[in-house]
Amino acid sequence: MTGHSHSHSHGAATATGAHRRRLVIVLCITLGVMALEVVGAVVSGSLALLADAGHMLTDATGIGIALFASWLATRPASPTRTFGWQRAEILAALTNALILGTVAVLAIVEGVSRFRSPDPEIQAGLMIGVAVVGLVANAVGLRLLSAGQAESLNVRGAYLEVLGDLLGSVAVIVAGILVAVGFTGADGLASVAIGLMILPRAFMLLREVAAVLLESTPAGVDLEKVRTHMEGIPGVVGVHDLHAWTITSGVPVMSAHVVVEEGLIARGGGTEVLLRLKECLGGHFDVDHCTFQIEPPEMQETESSVHH
Repeated sequence: MTGHSHSHSHGAATATGAHRRRLVIVLCITLGVMALEVVGAVVSGSLALLADAGHMLTDATGIGIALFASWLATRPASPTRTFGWQRAEILAALTNALILGTVAVLAIVEGVSRFRSPDPEIQAGLMIGVAVVGLVANAVGLRLLSAGQAESLNVRGAYLEVLGDLLGSVAVIVAGILVAVGFTGADGLASVAIGLMILPRAFMLLREVAAVLLESTPAGVDLEKVRTHMEGIPGVVGVHDLHAWTITSGVPVMSAHVVVEEGLIARGGGTEVLLRLKECLGGHFDVDHCTFQIEPPEMQETESSVHH
């Protein structure tokens, strides 16, 4: 007997819609500030400002990809894509991580070069003014994304990018002040600082994406505790081939072979066991999508002899 249970929450769909609206607003803010920073960098001669603009360009690209992925994720499942396009969000997050890493390396390399050969003609006042506008805009974007970043890996990726932009704006402001008092090498140092701030966040996001793609056990799920809870259900005598993984952000799934008492299936008790398993995993571990194979003891013995 095989049991399969899952639930589709209307609240989740609403949350996804809210995430998309926030991402659209942040995308518009990012594009506007990016354009301002490009102009400001060209006029002022600031590499740090240009590095921050480059970071915002990658942010805009990443958010655009995230929006497209979130739209794909709402498309229904099909016989060839049984989970629909839910993994599109993970692929978008992977792209964001790679873009962030590339921008970080470029900012560091160019910053070192500028520090060695500083530009004495940088307009510090314009540099600071543009960076302040960027700081305010990024603070607004960060506030918009803060609510959804714990629920969606895609929103988390955008949140980390905007956070990097905000810190980058702070670095540019500090560099502008130092340039104004005569330390022109600060422009290159700020570019390096921006790169160093981005790099760890790119690594963190990449690690989270890898965990999903490698189908690692979801964070916070202890399989030994899961097994103990399952084996504590009346009628269950053993659990094997227990697996847990993540389809996309907030969608953990689980499967297992559940060995029940001799004669329980013949007495029609399998359905009751399945219902209790579903309640157990949904209530204790927040896993709503589960597939179980209910087995009599002799089947486990047969499987053991086949494996050995």
